[in-house]
Amino acid sequence: MFIKILMLVVFFAVMVYVGFWSARKTKSVNDYVLGGRTIGPWLTAFAFGTSYFSAVVFIGYAGQFGWKYGLSSTWIGLGNAFIGSLLAWLVLGRRTRVMTQKIEARTMPEFFGKRFDSRQLQIAGSVIAFIFLVPYTASLYNGLSRLFGMAFTIDYKVSIIIMALLTGVYVVAGGYTATAMNDFIQGIIMLFGICAVIVAVLNGQGGFLQAIGNLAVISADDVAAPALKGAPGLLISFFGPDPLNLLGVVILTSLGTWGLPQMVHKFYTIKDEKAIYTGTIVSTFFAIVIAGGCYFLGGFGRLFDSPAIYSENGAIQYDSIVPQMLSTLPDILIGIVVVLVLSASMSTLSSLVLTSSSTLTIDVLKETVMKDMDEKKQLLIMRVLIAVFIVVSVVLALNPPTFIAQLMGISWGALAGAFLAPFLYGLYWKKTTREAVWASYICGVGLTVANMFLKFIKSPINAGAVTMIAGLVIVPIVSLLTPKLKESFVDEIFSCYDEKVEVKKSHSLEQ
Repeated sequence: MFIKILMLVVFFAVMVYVGFWSARKTKSVNDYVLGGRTIGPWLTAFAFGTSYFSAVVFIGYAGQFGWKYGLSSTWIGLGNAFIGSLLAWLVLGRRTRVMTQKIEARTMPEFFGKRFDSRQLQIAGSVIAFIFLVPYTASLYNGLSRLFGMAFTIDYKVSIIIMALLTGVYVVAGGYTATAMNDFIQGIIMLFGICAVIVAVLNGQGGFLQAIGNLAVISADDVAAPALKGAPGLLISFFGPDPLNLLGVVILTSLGTWGLPQMVHKFYTIKDEKAIYTGTIVSTFFAIVIAGGCYFLGGFGRLFDSPAIYSENGAIQYDSIVPQMLSTLPDILIGIVVVLVLSASMSTLSSLVLTSSSTLTIDVLKETVMKDMDEKKQLLIMRVLIAVFIVVSVVLALNPPTFIAQLMGISWGALAGAFLAPFLYGLYWKKTTREAVWASYICGVGLTVANMFLKFIKSPINAGAVTMIAGLVIVPIVSLLTPKLKESFVDEIFSCYDEKVEVKKSHSLEQ
């Protein structure tokens, strides 16, 4: 217990120190929200990766989908790496950085407002972002608190409040610079931690081959994976017992990052071309190790079947599967796991609260009731709103309505369903219209909310995937049928891509 507590104390001390150190470099709104657009390649790459993966993945998704799909759940991690990270950087990275600097956008709603010349779009986007980031934040607390309960027997409510307070301290003090620097430290911990945990868990099962052999003979009859009934071997098969639903999870968790404000925001802060090149490689490698490792580990969840993962009525408590897998590890490894998941969760939480507060301040208050706010007042209000957002999410987390995966599915479905398509088309296609953005907002939020009550798509995960795909279809159709923006206005925005720059011959052979 002493070792575990010592590791946590050191971890918290470093995080808080970085927050106050970064505060000295934060003099303006751009510094606070974007790090002055001077964040280097490694910090940017780790900020992207650590914001992507949290307790939601390690505790919620790895447990639930590893139980349902076995080792084929590793495809989710690979999808996260190559679609959610590699392709996201290649398709969005450079264009996002160039256009957002051209139109001076600091948030995703502000991008919509300036790209489509509509204050209403900006305000509506901000409201959507704020509302649907709350359940995502609650899911972070939920997953982390279960792990704390296993490691320290600490009450659920206490662990939530401790995490919220400590994250709030360094984000309020240092803004994005503190978040990026802490993300780098947390990312290093996550890389080494996940490797150590996988090795330890498999060794506890007699090694990799023995664990595979034990998994291969499992034939179960449960609601989670009905295809396993009388069919041993499916848990180690290439596509698992339920390929279609597995594909839905891959789409939501991979393509979804393209439309999440806290993820796309990382591209706004890129310093230079080198940051894009390095960021693409590092963030993809990070995702392969972290996401691939988490889902691979979760694939062995059925080897740890015990009464501890079932509720009184016999239902499977998916959020208890991974903690059960880890409960037999030595104390030193449990301490590493706690710091690992704490790192993942705090990095994501800091990104979420910073995104929410900056969005409300810049996109709502400054655009409506406080148009004359100076830089100093904007910084103060952002810091106050970070505290408000944390309090609201804590209240929700104290009585979470459903499993972690479902909370995240609702949040990602609404946000990515509303924002992904208009953001992507807005970067590449001049003919995208205001009405198409409104249509995407309505589709993403409308489908998500309707499905919460009507359940016409049983899984919130699959519902989220449907909203994203629907947006990608709806935006071009509506754009072709509605009035275009003034040509000169759009041409001026897109002129940023045509500006000539000089580069060294080490980067290009062009004369």
